[in-house]
Amino acid sequence: MAEAHLCGLQDEFTCLVCQDTLTDPVTILCGHNFCLKCLTDYWDQSQVCSCPQWRHTFTTRPELNRNTLLNEVIKKFKRPRLSPPSSQNYAGPGDVECDFCTGKKFRAVKSCLTCPASYCQTHLQPHYEGDALKHHKLVDPDRNLKEKLCEKHQKSLEMFCKTDEMFICLMCGMTEHDDHEKVELEMEREGKQKQLEATLSEIRRRLMKKVNKMKETRRTAEQMKISVERMMGENEKSFRDLIQCIEDAHKKLTERIREKEKREMEKAEGVIKQLKKEIEELKRREAELKEFSETKDHLHFLKTLSSRCVLPADGDSLSFTVTADFSSEDLLKELSGLKKSLEKISQWDILRTVSGREAPIFTLQPPEPQSREEYLQYFCPLTLDINTANRELLLSEGNKKVTCEGTETEYPDHPDRFDWWEQVLCREALTGTRCYWEVECSGGDVVIGVTYKGLSRKRRGRYCGLGNNDKSWSLLWSLSKYSVRHNNHQTVISAPFSSRIGVYLDWPAGSLSFYSVSDTMTLLYRFNTSFTEPLYPGFGFYFGFKSSVTISHLTPCDH
Repeated sequence: MAEAHLCGLQDEFTCLVCQDTLTDPVTILCGHNFCLKCLTDYWDQSQVCSCPQWRHTFTTRPELNRNTLLNEVIKKFKRPRLSPPSSQNYAGPGDVECDFCTGKKFRAVKSCLTCPASYCQTHLQPHYEGDALKHHKLVDPDRNLKEKLCEKHQKSLEMFCKTDEMFICLMCGMTEHDDHEKVELEMEREGKQKQLEATLSEIRRRLMKKVNKMKETRRTAEQMKISVERMMGENEKSFRDLIQCIEDAHKKLTERIREKEKREMEKAEGVIKQLKKEIEELKRREAELKEFSETKDHLHFLKTLSSRCVLPADGDSLSFTVTADFSSEDLLKELSGLKKSLEKISQWDILRTVSGREAPIFTLQPPEPQSREEYLQYFCPLTLDINTANRELLLSEGNKKVTCEGTETEYPDHPDRFDWWEQVLCREALTGTRCYWEVECSGGDVVIGVTYKGLSRKRRGRYCGLGNNDKSWSLLWSLSKYSVRHNNHQTVISAPFSSRIGVYLDWPAGSLSFYSVSDTMTLLYRFNTSFTEPLYPGFGFYFGFKSSVTISHLTPCDH
């Protein structure tokens, strides 16, 4: 009942300096109440001591003592109002149950880290009323209280040991961690909070960068669409005109050939007619001379022989020639040149200069890099994912180096970890872009590759290795040879040895290239395929104890 009366007195318990509920209330001689800290700061900043409300001035600065009675009243005023549990407060699926209810349990409203236990409204009341319990640490209902207790002492984990990087209770801090560097969880949280804020800031920066990039890409895509439509219209008209021109030329050329054919045929028919006439005349003369040669009258034969041996005049038919071949070298050269031009048009690349004009500003397929400097423009920073590392692999140098130790590392269980194969993947998923990275290899056989996320991690079969399935592509590096593998098909490569290997991924073009990098870049092998999922770079070891791979830190200026 008293608490009900207190509810209307909230303004009376408000500090007029900070406008909040009084904390460590003090009462000055004029009868007004303020927070101890608020009044102290107010007087420290003023040349005279006066009441902040009535401006009553004191000759000497009064000594300030906490008003104990008022402080207790304010505590009761601030105490949560607890209503008796109802049938709606029974614990349901997903709720934390009260540890002290018998029979059907009510839903817990608080958990105590000191006890440790969870309480419904009724069983929580002693923590607000009893002197022995009111200093316990209450938190929101937590079903995992055991995780917040020290396994050895069953005390609340209230400290962080920086030396051993583990959470400890007060008993641990006074025993085995006595001489270690320890901080309260709140202080450790402050440091980690800064780290979290830095990470959040970086995420927001990247998010903004990618959002802007997406907007820019959309604008570019719209510009590309408009430009393509315009180009398609221009090309359609140009090719229509070209086709019409070719058809007209074909028609004219056909007409000219037919005209020439007609002339030559008419000439040939005239020659044939003349030849027929001359042949008939010659046959007639042949018959006369044959008959004359058989005459028995020698005198008649001799007298008329001279006149009969006079040949008839030979006509002009033999001087006429008919063209049997209509081919023209000049014409054939022109047609061949036109054909080559049309073939060249069919091979035009949208990126190349056409008819003296620069290609469109959008680049659907950037030109292939030609030098290491150009490859470095696509440099992609990579970090090894410790949750995928086989336990015989040791990560170091900020998860940029992996070494095959041959002895197990105590990594926790994780669904992404390679249980049998000595392999590790990077955290970055590469998709829809061009990426380049370099690694330094040492020791025995080292596998460098990329894979889809679905690569099996928990089996011993050979198909779980990089390159031994249709989900991954890899290069095997050793001191004696190179070989590449995909879908368990291996190709051996002969090339100069180099400890540095460059990998170039053109995801949109479906191209994955491996290079030997020294003074120059030597292409070892290029896979050409069609990627359908994001790719994760990865590394593996074949019986290569003490072998290692280090991801190189590169920038476009490293050359």
